[in-house]
Amino acid sequence: MPRRVTLTDRQREALFHLPVDQGDLLRHYTLSDEDLGHIRQRRRAHNRFGFALQLCVLRYPGRVLTPGELIPAQVSDFIAAQLGLSRDDLLLYAAREETRHEHLADLRRIYGYRSFSGRGARDLRDWIAREAEAATSNEDLARRFVAECRRTRTILPGFSTIERLCADALVKAERRIEDRIAHRITPALSENLAHLLENTVDGRITRFVWLRQFEVGANSAAANRLMDRLEYLHKFDLPADLLDGVPAHRVTRLRRQGERYYADGMRDLPEGRRLAILAVCTMEWRSSLADVIVETHDRIVGRLYRVSERLCSTKIADEKAAVRDTLKSFAEIGGALLGAQDDGASLDGIITTGPGWERFRTLVATASALTNVLAADPLSRVLDGYHRFRLYAPRMLRLLDMQAAPIAKPLLTAIALLQSGIKSDPPMDFLRPSSKWHRHLRAAPAGDYRLWEIAVLFHIRDAFRSGDIWLAKSRRYGDLKQILVPPQAIEQTARFAVPLQPGEWLAERRARLDTQLKALGRAARTGTIPGGIIENGKLHIDKLKADTPEGTEDLVLDLYQQLPSTRITDLLLEVDERTGFSEAFTHLRTGVPCRDQIGLMNVLLAEGVNLGLRKMAAATNTHSFWELLRIARWHVEGSAYDRALAMIVEAHAALPMSAFWGQGKSASSDGQFFLATEQGEAMNLINAKYGNVPGLKGYRHVSDQYAPFATQVIPATVSEAPYILDAEISQKGCTSG
Repeated sequence: MPRRVTLTDRQREALFHLPVDQGDLLRHYTLSDEDLGHIRQRRRAHNRFGFALQLCVLRYPGRVLTPGELIPAQVSDFIAAQLGLSRDDLLLYAAREETRHEHLADLRRIYGYRSFSGRGARDLRDWIAREAEAATSNEDLARRFVAECRRTRTILPGFSTIERLCADALVKAERRIEDRIAHRITPALSENLAHLLENTVDGRITRFVWLRQFEVGANSAAANRLMDRLEYLHKFDLPADLLDGVPAHRVTRLRRQGERYYADGMRDLPEGRRLAILAVCTMEWRSSLADVIVETHDRIVGRLYRVSERLCSTKIADEKAAVRDTLKSFAEIGGALLGAQDDGASLDGIITTGPGWERFRTLVATASALTNVLAADPLSRVLDGYHRFRLYAPRMLRLLDMQAAPIAKPLLTAIALLQSGIKSDPPMDFLRPSSKWHRHLRAAPAGDYRLWEIAVLFHIRDAFRSGDIWLAKSRRYGDLKQILVPPQAIEQTARFAVPLQPGEWLAERRARLDTQLKALGRAARTGTIPGGIIENGKLHIDKLKADTPEGTEDLVLDLYQQLPSTRITDLLLEVDERTGFSEAFTHLRTGVPCRDQIGLMNVLLAEGVNLGLRKMAAATNTHSFWELLRIARWHVEGSAYDRALAMIVEAHAALPMSAFWGQGKSASSDGQFFLATEQGEAMNLINAKYGNVPGLKGYRHVSDQYAPFATQVIPATVSEAPYILDAEISQKGCTSG
């Protein structure tokens, strides 16, 4: 039997505790007329009370009362109110143990409850074995098992039995999935995967480690290094059905495990597990590398545009003196002409007696040249970067499996033409009619298609951003239709905020707007607009005044001074005691929460203050660097932070004070720009709204209770609109899991 403890004390309590919330009591412990009929058959008050209590506990949480169990006052009062009894009537019920057993037997006979034994237990074991593959965590599987027991009216077994069942089912499910993947691997592919752990790159690191060491670049050399890895992975003939029937979270877990093992650790794994991890990593790294290559191309295009824009700005700045002198000369000539006209003198001799016709012709030529300089846009200089694209673009177009929406089919045709070679005038239909590229392409020399190639590569970047072009099996640049909610699911969703038909929504909004405008008109005629008035056709709104009581600031300062000095580690432990957020940092393979709480807090603190694990190990006398590194590698990751934050936000929403700010059902979001250095990979991350200095945006979501429940790092160059729903969806996934 696997030696795993799958549930923490807090998780056990959540599954087995009696409800105390008023809503839960109404949902689970409201007695029906049939229930009251059976209860009234007991003559004594304490027996009626005990019989009803056992019935409620059998229904939720689905177990039997333990000897000497303390019943919450909320439960006693709620049941007593329905029976017309008092809380004290329950005290005599535990005096005779036989009565409790007789009542339990009657409840099983009347309502069909059964113990976890015999055929029912075998059916539940088969059920949990099937369900374990889809379970996202140990707690998730335990919750599913408890819910299934309630549905089948099976009395819940003890803690240890449920933990053993879940642990056994999870281990077997893990092995089944690994064997399922390994059996789909051919002997030839198995041999090639084994070479990943044996072959080295430059005699330093194994291919396995080399393949996973990639990040977004900003130049053609970085793009080629990425494509070296992608091209190597394309040599593996992975079967199309490799991951059929494997839940997505299982694939993600296997990939993350592979990214934490080194070659020596992988060699020590059983063959089936090793092959499964290698195959999953190979397939997942293909998709990730393709995404990173697209992002690198995006940065190269952006960087070239920025360089061209800077060259145009520099050219204009360099010609500033020439512009000033030319304008001054034309101003002098114009002044002389106007003066001669006012005096009635002849205008013919103004140029001759002034600068002279030769000088005047030079001024006109200079003005014409300066006009072209001032009218130049960055696209006129992008041809200087043609050599950069030639270093990687043909290879990129060959390796990426690009697909397009109907609107981008002309661009896909242009890409195919670019790959096969241009033999005649290429098509321009992938350009918008108002595109600035038309003017520059028409001015290009006949037979010179370099600018057209650059235009295609620029539009590939824009098409990936808009979703008109996507990559097969991509996470970031995949087909947007694959993540949309199916219409059938929408029709079955009762809480959908808007009608399915746009016309209905527009009609409802139009009617509401008409009603509100009529109300505003009536208020304007009677001068009763709340906080405003219309004067001379203009609406004036009164300024809001601060309604802060006197002495508030002094009170706040006094409260801060009264707070005792607290160690941040003690504060973390106290928050964890109240929220249990440390349970979110589970082991990547076993799913067991980190048992070393102090070590986990040290790792979280090191990342939170950007101290680093080595300096944290030197600052503490409890853990070495390698101990902290082990915790960080196997317990701390992005999804764990998301789950922990969800638990903290949930606990925050349960505080009585939170209700004063909002109901926790709405949220707002906005981006905050953070400056980056002017060199390095962030060079092209420019957003005109924030100036010409590169940087990134932290996109934060805040609930109406002022709980920042999600923060995403997004490029400064992208629109914030696609990220509005990301955090809400992920937050629901974290809380429901």
